[in-house]
Amino acid sequence: MARVTIVGGGVIGLCSAYYLQKKGHEVTVIDKTSITDGCSFGNMGYISPSHFIPLASPGIIAKGLRWMLSSSSPFYIKPRLNLDLLQWGLIFWRSSNAKTVEKNATHLNNLLQLSRELMKDIKNEYHDSFEMIERGCWMLYKSQATGEHEKQLAEKAQMFGLKTEICSSKQVQEYEPDVEVNVAGGILYLDDCHINPTKFMHDLHANLSQKGVKFLLNTEIKFFEKNNSIVSSAITTNGKVNFDELVIATGSWLPEVAKLLGIKIILQPGKGYSFINDNLEKNLRYPSILVDDRTATAPIHHWLRIGGTMELSGHSKNILPKRVEAIYHAFKKYYPSLPIKPPTTENTWFGYRPVSPDGMPYIGRHTKYSNVTIAGGHAMLGVSAAAGTGKLIQEIIQKEKTIIDIKAFSPERY
Repeated sequence: MARVTIVGGGVIGLCSAYYLQKKGHEVTVIDKTSITDGCSFGNMGYISPSHFIPLASPGIIAKGLRWMLSSSSPFYIKPRLNLDLLQWGLIFWRSSNAKTVEKNATHLNNLLQLSRELMKDIKNEYHDSFEMIERGCWMLYKSQATGEHEKQLAEKAQMFGLKTEICSSKQVQEYEPDVEVNVAGGILYLDDCHINPTKFMHDLHANLSQKGVKFLLNTEIKFFEKNNSIVSSAITTNGKVNFDELVIATGSWLPEVAKLLGIKIILQPGKGYSFINDNLEKNLRYPSILVDDRTATAPIHHWLRIGGTMELSGHSKNILPKRVEAIYHAFKKYYPSLPIKPPTTENTWFGYRPVSPDGMPYIGRHTKYSNVTIAGGHAMLGVSAAAGTGKLIQEIIQKEKTIIDIKAFSPERY
């Protein structure tokens, strides 16, 4: 069995550790934080086979151009001269065509459906400690034009074997008897589910620690020691770590860590915001994507998380109040009677999604070294694709034939 070091303790890193530990490998996870916050914690917790269309898709450029300079729009790029951002944008533009999306959607679907199946096993092993709710997820729309587009996507989803229900506004309301729903209609994706991501992360961390996975937290990588085509050790702020295999799973910081090895990864941090309303007497029964406004909801019992936006502003820690307010006002357009409190900057969470320029994750070995594997760039699909990615990483480390074709996820495709 191998000594495997995973740099990055987000959901991708921990799911990789989960599957590697099961196969008897000696696993060490290094993270620069205490693994108590980050994009793996404050997201919607979706496990979504429905999200098989990559972010870079036809029509997104036109919408993006309309939105990108508005600080309250669903998509915002902070104006700045940055060569990495320009390179990312050029590839994003080239990838946003029907032919590329058609090809990539098949591979993304395979990864998401694999993850959905694997999450059933994790749920059973952990006795559903992270509250996995398997009711489905709505795609709700206000305009007929959006509705027609969503119906076309539902037809594509059915070709992939997903179960959907196309509903009128009246039918949507019947599914949500406790709250008023103001929509033109919706598509219910019955295979989708959602979890409490914070509980999932805590449970993974605790379980892996109990089973012998070593965690070096609040620890930064200073540099790597290399011997020709092999990376042999990491020199960290807490000493030297030797290993046989290295997995880099550092989320939106993937380019910075890869750069220490002379590897270029094209990726941008896409900031997202969310806030929570708790102790709701009446709550949504189903999670939902409010499609026209790019806002998402995730209800669990009397607890409701609302989130959204894609802000390309680097690793900026500034919270833009207009963007948070826009999420709140979007929610109220769809659920006008639900008494939620307006968010403040003090109770707003933000995290950085790792966004590749074609909307596809990076999963695979890098040919510069014989023992380096990349796992990242999942954008909004980190939790959705984590279990599948972790399983693939285990198979790659063991030099097995992967359960699905991973060529489309190559870290060297650019």
